[in-house]
Amino acid sequence: MKALYIIRKVDELGRIVLPMGLRREFNISEHDAIEFFVEDDKIIMKKYEPACIFCHSAVDISIFEGRNICKKCAQKITTLTKEVNAPATKNDLGDQS
Repeated sequence: MKALYIIRKVDELGRIVLPMGLRREFNISEHDAIEFFVEDDKIIMKKYEPACIFCHSAVDISIFEGRNICKKCAQKITTLTKEVNAPATKNDLGDQS
């Protein structure tokens, strides 16, 4: 990406206008959500894309109880839950007979 230097003034309501070129380059449309981060003395804006709360992947996202989770993490949790809830066998209990 090429370096870009643009100055915009903040209006009386705290708004700024993103230049059309930036909106096109980052595929930002009207009503898209934007995330804001603060890093040292910088304000960083990023188009919001839902991501998994565990691995931060944005691929195959589902919502479970209000949280974003990807398919891979959901499968891992399902496998772990089955292992934890599996009935104990004699060997699991230390039976040596």
